[in-house]
Amino acid sequence: MFVCAQLLINGKFEDASGGKTFETMDPRTGEPLMTVAEAQAEDVDRAVKAARQAFDHGPWPRMSGRQRGNIMHKLATLMEKNTEELATLESLDNGKAYSAAFSIDVPMAVEHLRYYAGWADKIYGQTIPTDGKMQAYTLKEPLGVVGQIIPWNFPILMQAWKLGPALAAGNTIVMKVAEQTPLSALRVGELALEAGLPPGVLNIIPGDGPVAGAALASHKGIDKIAFTGSTEVGKIIMRQAAENVIPVTLELGGKSACIICPDADLDEAVRGAHEALFFNHGQCCTAGSRTFVHESIYDEFVARAAKLASGRRVGDPFDRATQQGPQVSQEQYDKIMGLISTGVEQGAKLETGGKRHGERGYFVQPTVFSNVTDDMTIATDEIFGPVQSILKWSTVDEVIRRANNTEYGLAAGVFTQNLAMANTISRALKAGTVWVNTWNQFDAGVPFGGYKTSGIGREKGEAALSHYTQTKAVYMPMAEPITWNS
Repeated sequence: MFVCAQLLINGKFEDASGGKTFETMDPRTGEPLMTVAEAQAEDVDRAVKAARQAFDHGPWPRMSGRQRGNIMHKLATLMEKNTEELATLESLDNGKAYSAAFSIDVPMAVEHLRYYAGWADKIYGQTIPTDGKMQAYTLKEPLGVVGQIIPWNFPILMQAWKLGPALAAGNTIVMKVAEQTPLSALRVGELALEAGLPPGVLNIIPGDGPVAGAALASHKGIDKIAFTGSTEVGKIIMRQAAENVIPVTLELGGKSACIICPDADLDEAVRGAHEALFFNHGQCCTAGSRTFVHESIYDEFVARAAKLASGRRVGDPFDRATQQGPQVSQEQYDKIMGLISTGVEQGAKLETGGKRHGERGYFVQPTVFSNVTDDMTIATDEIFGPVQSILKWSTVDEVIRRANNTEYGLAAGVFTQNLAMANTISRALKAGTVWVNTWNQFDAGVPFGGYKTSGIGREKGEAALSHYTQTKAVYMPMAEPITWNS
């Protein structure tokens, strides 16, 4: 397998300024995996200029929506044909189970590109009745050069979420990919050129956030910035974008509440809450990291949850039986282990796990805490790891209040067999997505985004297109001459 590990600028792969590079690490071993070009501020500037040239003078925003959609369909088909390779790169870089990358991440990325390819020739304005002898209509036009910064937890899927609406609307892109996981995104860049995407339309720059990310977010040559990552970094990017008065979309952190009602099917609820937290090794912004269980079933639920977690298969992500591979990096491993220690120190009961798995790499045992209270750090901070915190509740009003008592509002869920209860709780939860008797269900056509500090704007669906277009109003006189009032 050959992967070009350089910067993609103006349709060509090239080294970074001064030959700057960094090493990606293999999460399975903690050893170097590949040397990759590391974008500097000068490289970001070159990429933005290439995107600007492609937007102002190139064919992409000028071709018909159907033509753009055809190229996007070709890219999706190429990705589908190379699913095995892309899933392998995703697992090598990120440490996620190959089976998940192959059956979930890559197919969903393909689905999202096809969804927006279908939208490309359906983005248009409207004719509006007016007073007087005028006709008015609106045009939906692309914003221009879009800066996009994607995270390391779902690299290829987040790339597709951001590429889809931006390309369909006719924008050009500079995409900063996470330094931990650049490989699958760069391979998609190669496939995009093969599909016929004109030079400069998609520029991909691996690099460090404080250098390349900051240079992109603050660049005066971009017309929008979109970011997925932590709330802390999202606030920084928002301030940088404000200096240039450009729009932002932010998909940020979460501390999602998973509420288990006393009438829930206990087997389904235990399994659902388990998958809500441990999916993708807990490295998921929507992770159900606060499991609220009614007091009448609390002890039984905790016992079953601990048993299920202790049996979760941790190991090499390329073993088809593996359910949980390593965490993405040493930094993330250290953060998780530190928060586990804090949970014990603050009085939570460690039911299972809590230790390193194996002797090398970034593996963490699936961990379950009971007797967790709202003020404990493991109940307030985003852990982004395989740590389930189980809290007890008594009344519906109480659990709704506690579930909403967080700065975050990305997702939430409820397990109950009572339809009225499901509706009551779903409507009361302050979160952008609520699941009932399930978790982590996504569809390309359904908008996704957060309340409160979990973000601004929406990814996916028709809603995302509004963040990549701007509306122009046109007034035109009818056949009769205009009568001037001055």
